[in-house]
Amino acid sequence: MSYVALYRKARPTVFDELYGQDHVVIPLRNQVINDRTQHAYLFCGTRGTGKTSAAKILARAVNCENPVNGNPCNECPTCRAILAGSSMNVIEIDAASNNGVDNIRDIIEEVRYRPTSGRFKVYIIDEVHMLSGGAFNALLKTLEEPPSYVIFILATTDPGKIPLTILSRCQRYDFRRIGVPVIMDRMRQLLDEEQVEYEEKALHFIGRAADGSMRDALSLLDRCIAFYYGQPLTYERALAAIGAVETDVLADILKAVLKGDAGSAVRLFEEMMEGGREVGQFVTDLIWYLRNLLLVRAAGSEAADLVDVSEEQMASLMDMGREVEPETLMRYIRVLSGLQNDLRNASNRRILTEVALINLARPQMEIKTDAVLDRLRQVEGRLLDIESGALAISAAPPAVKAVLEVPERADRPPAPNAAPEDLRRIAGEWDRIRQMIPPGFLRTALKNSECNYDAVGQDNKLYVRLLDGAMAGFFSDKHSEERKNWQDAVAQTVEDVCGVRAEVVFVGAADGNRGLYRIDPLEKAREDFSFDVDQVPDDEFDVGDFDF
Repeated sequence: MSYVALYRKARPTVFDELYGQDHVVIPLRNQVINDRTQHAYLFCGTRGTGKTSAAKILARAVNCENPVNGNPCNECPTCRAILAGSSMNVIEIDAASNNGVDNIRDIIEEVRYRPTSGRFKVYIIDEVHMLSGGAFNALLKTLEEPPSYVIFILATTDPGKIPLTILSRCQRYDFRRIGVPVIMDRMRQLLDEEQVEYEEKALHFIGRAADGSMRDALSLLDRCIAFYYGQPLTYERALAAIGAVETDVLADILKAVLKGDAGSAVRLFEEMMEGGREVGQFVTDLIWYLRNLLLVRAAGSEAADLVDVSEEQMASLMDMGREVEPETLMRYIRVLSGLQNDLRNASNRRILTEVALINLARPQMEIKTDAVLDRLRQVEGRLLDIESGALAISAAPPAVKAVLEVPERADRPPAPNAAPEDLRRIAGEWDRIRQMIPPGFLRTALKNSECNYDAVGQDNKLYVRLLDGAMAGFFSDKHSEERKNWQDAVAQTVEDVCGVRAEVVFVGAADGNRGLYRIDPLEKAREDFSFDVDQVPDDEFDVGDFDF
């Protein structure tokens, strides 16, 4: 006889074996005991939580000849026939592959015939959300008023796709994710039966990796046993068999990303791949690690109930949480969640993951608000390193050096203060001025900007309006020092191009009530009020016509 997978061998056969679903088991069993079963049920929940198993148990329980406390006896001819899949009274339908109107019409035709044995005819429709709109409409009337001997059990992982007309006609039960302690208890029972030695830490790791699914947990356990068959199941062996990533490695990658060191982050990732780790598992582990950090950062020590880790790992998360802002963590989770979707259909998953790590380490590659804030965080970190002496200006990145170094012009006399005409001339040269700014954050911010002047105060300052709404966070007091440095850098570039010194003030796109107006370039204004003298006939041009 061929080997039977552990999750199939351990499939629940009575309600008592549906672990972690007492809120479903108790009412179903009471309905069987008191003969109050409904005509239509809807079982909702994530994969591997027991929906189909509960449907089969209920189908046997309502037809069992000798039920025991609401459970099927699994010994009578009816129960044995249903267990063997040979009973004509229990019909299982996979809606993923039988989702048309014709399939539902076949069911409607069969419903008219009474069961050959037992009391009820049970239809179990798995993944019912995959039915077409026409199929749902065809099922609607029969589902509302079925014969007294028919029970429909609909199972789905996505109840949001089921029409409300169907939902309102079913008694709904939501199957919860199964907790790690419950999964560990079940694995202990099975390992004792299989006579396999194990470490508690290994079981905890497998239970957490299963993400609330008992079937996934038993599949992973089966894989670990096969990988080291005949040997004790240790934490290190479970880690190697599943291809997961240790928390310390994830922390090292995150530290490299926070420093903007894309090379180190990619190198650590490559080392894991060479060690046999799986790309999809790495991305999943990293997202969960960031999620735990975010909860710890938001709730502090109170997050212990939300983060299922050991005390040692909790202390490590607390230390790491102090080094990263929640906004940064949310950006990382957003990027990696998008990567997770892309990996499903990618031919080269490794390259996509490397690109995502570089994207995390270099937020200047994005123009979204959270990416801009992350870039400001990196600049702040560099500035603090320079102030503390941990980083020399000569070793700073070009973008930071461009902000901090304003070249002195000692070899020329001071430029005159800007007059209104000078502001218009600066506006005319604005494209050229922006191109002379070194590549980096400042140049990117000026890409969508315009020159303004104060029409009320007439202070002759050059107001640079940054039109990108993503720059809103840049105008807080937190960034006042960086803003002043960048204003000085723009003023110096204006002096280099136009030969006049103007005080530069940055304003945001939303600052509309300050009496600021857009400056029309001087050249454009002259074009609007000029004409070609050669086009005027000599007999129509007389100097005496003009009043000097």
